[in-house]
Amino acid sequence: MLGNGISWRTHARLAGTIIAGGALVAGVTTAASAAPARPLGAGRPPVVATAGGLVRGLAASAADEFLGIPYAAPPVGPLRWRPPQPAARWPGVRDATQFAPHCPQPPSFFGVASTSEDCLYLNVFTPPGARRLDARRLPVMVWIHGGALITGESDDYNPAGLVRHGVIVVTINYRLGALGFLAHPALASQPGGPSGNYGLMDQQAALRWVQRNIRAFGGDPRNVTIFGESAGGLSVLSQLASPGARGLFSRAIAESGAYSLTQAPLASAEAAGEAFAAKAGCASQTAACLRSLPVSAILDNEDFSGYTPDIDGQVLTQSLKTAFASGQFNRVPVINGSNHDEWRLFVGESELEGAPVTAANYQDMIAATLGVSPAIAAVIAGQYPLSSYSSPAVALGAVGTDAIFACPALTVDQSLSAYVPTYAYEFNDENAPELFLPPVPGFSYGAAHASELQYLFSLTAGFPAALSPRQQRLAAAMKRYWTNFAKRGSPGGLGGLGPPSGTRWPQFGSASQQMLSLVPPRPQAEAGFAAEHHCAFWALAG
Repeated sequence: MLGNGISWRTHARLAGTIIAGGALVAGVTTAASAAPARPLGAGRPPVVATAGGLVRGLAASAADEFLGIPYAAPPVGPLRWRPPQPAARWPGVRDATQFAPHCPQPPSFFGVASTSEDCLYLNVFTPPGARRLDARRLPVMVWIHGGALITGESDDYNPAGLVRHGVIVVTINYRLGALGFLAHPALASQPGGPSGNYGLMDQQAALRWVQRNIRAFGGDPRNVTIFGESAGGLSVLSQLASPGARGLFSRAIAESGAYSLTQAPLASAEAAGEAFAAKAGCASQTAACLRSLPVSAILDNEDFSGYTPDIDGQVLTQSLKTAFASGQFNRVPVINGSNHDEWRLFVGESELEGAPVTAANYQDMIAATLGVSPAIAAVIAGQYPLSSYSSPAVALGAVGTDAIFACPALTVDQSLSAYVPTYAYEFNDENAPELFLPPVPGFSYGAAHASELQYLFSLTAGFPAALSPRQQRLAAAMKRYWTNFAKRGSPGGLGGLGPPSGTRWPQFGSASQQMLSLVPPRPQAEAGFAAEHHCAFWALAG
């Protein structure tokens, strides 16, 4: 799950309404426009030799692009619910000018519907001619998309603005939903070990592909940064904790990924898998039946609230919170952060769904959001009295933000900073355009979940909002921070120098707990994060 109580059937219904009206939302397009023709630059189409064979990309205006490169074999038939296997070599020159299919998912605000299991592809974006700079190997940034581990795709994100700063960006697909994260005893008995976490295994396979091939594109395999948002941020944190990812990256950036720091044990995950099998038509509970299910049956019966990894004993051997607190993780420099109003995105969804937050149902909505008893919800309501907020909806947004995102992010900062250089941020543009949902009368989304994405990646053509000059200055600073970190392990750059804005990003420490507030037009030091988000209260409540 991305958070408690999120209905992906609702997302699908609302998304279908908007898409039917002809709008494009945050990279989500209709099937007919999912792979638009991309303009060729004046240069000759670039050709690169990979371990699988030659690929011919395209020379676009801002970057050389190599799209739809397989990094693993299609996980179909007997390979469904198995660790990713090597992709087959191909003869001749493979066309790499169009995005490949992305992984199966229902339609939603956060991804285009797909039923193609042949989806383990990645895309490489390089500065023009980077592969010819033999004496200079460029830093590499590998983007892991979000979507509650149930939706999303690599081709929603145009990283040209990051590439302009002299980095190579790789975006990846990985298995989602039940196909990516189903745990079941029958699957565990097959070759490859414990069940579940196939999507995390895919991410590691993509990182191994980068280690083997990125030199041919002009990249440095010894300088790889993984970064992701929401479920992509959780994936980044999971790879920090995974023994199988050791040595595959040298830096990590997690955006809004700390929402699930305690993973389910394998036994609990497998019990949920058995319930899924029965519901999907596999009363026999056999691997053969599960692998014979149509994709549509899997999508119709998977957990619509989203997925989280499980402690399978191999990909993850312990919960993230435990791994970080004990120092038993892959020790690399980290940027970690959250958005000031994360949960307002989901409150807005509830409002659009016809279930507004009112003074009368406020405590019931707290109980439903956090999965707590009415008595505990009353205590929480006392900590967040309606009189302190402009509306009940904004009050519930604060509760969800603090409990699910902000204070868990602070916990991650406190744990990681005892072992590795850690840089903490809060995205604070209260006027950020809302990417996914239409306006709600009388309600402000603020700096909602995922609203920072448009400051790092280019907006999809057709999206109605544009960044103001002040917001563009913030976006420029963020791109510089992110790429500085990829280059040197410090977002402030060499000698403590920041981006053109001049703001230095201090390192987080257990005593100082310094953060950077990403506010337009110029980021500034963050003061009072823990107090503002009631983190002492949530530490006691937890």
